[in-house]
Amino acid sequence: MQRHLLSKLIQSVLLLFGVLLLVFFGVRMTGDPATLMMPREATTAEVESFREAMGFNRPVPIQFWDFLTKAIHGDFGKSLHYKIPAMELVLGRLPATLQLAGVALLYALLVAIPLGIIGGFHPGSLADSFGRLVAILGQSVPNFWLAMMMIVLFAVRLHWFPSFGRFEWKSVIMPAFVLGLPTMSRIVRLTRSSVLEIRSEDFIRTAYSKGLDPRVIYVKHVLRNVLIPLVSVIGVSFGYLLGGSIYIEAVFAWPGAGQLIEQAIGWRDFPLIQAIAVFVSVVVIALNLLTDIAYVIIDPRIRYGERTSTST
Repeated sequence: MQRHLLSKLIQSVLLLFGVLLLVFFGVRMTGDPATLMMPREATTAEVESFREAMGFNRPVPIQFWDFLTKAIHGDFGKSLHYKIPAMELVLGRLPATLQLAGVALLYALLVAIPLGIIGGFHPGSLADSFGRLVAILGQSVPNFWLAMMMIVLFAVRLHWFPSFGRFEWKSVIMPAFVLGLPTMSRIVRLTRSSVLEIRSEDFIRTAYSKGLDPRVIYVKHVLRNVLIPLVSVIGVSFGYLLGGSIYIEAVFAWPGAGQLIEQAIGWRDFPLIQAIAVFVSVVVIALNLLTDIAYVIIDPRIRYGERTSTST
């Protein structure tokens, strides 16, 4: 197990280095960063002065080393628009994005897991048909279109929920529903297929033949094994929700990191774009690492796989 976790940790560090490399050279692949960051009406002298102040006139390897050493300490420079440290801005918007992604994931789990379990235990039933319909709609309906329709219906016509902002608890309901719908549909399908597969295993038939209580079989044998694939999907889904919240936050004017990166792109605020891209990547990499750790804890086949292979 220790070797497995050490391997995952090394992969995470290498992946983070690759992200920093892509973020650094991504700005420079679009052209001269000084020209891109400065206003269009800036004179040549102003561009040259800005290039010297930002260090863009130095050799690229030295620029990358300087960027890397500062990025490790969370220093991405000051935002060109807000004139304050870029990472400070990102951390200030983080609670709103975490709230939106967390509520979206929570509602997806609360709806999807029961629907998937019922569908797996009672295939062909009315509840199973409803769960499959929800899964199909979640995969096929475009999020931005659904967001617009919900605003028109529930905010403009019925006045049930606010159409924008983060002012009260009801503000999160519509954006969280739209953001979490694709995740919910994936979890419904995965849970249903996992339950159907596990029910046909030999150890389940053996448990029934021993006369065990069906509730014990469902909880101890079926649900425990369903958790194994679900853990991986949940960890990846939360990272997807953090990254996919950009356009949802833009539609609902949700004051999170997604809205901030949309504004930063429009303002050509590259220090802020770099800070957001690296921060979100670090969060996703950390989530994947935690998911691998949880997977090892839940699945004993990985926990004892190293010992078994050594003994054989």
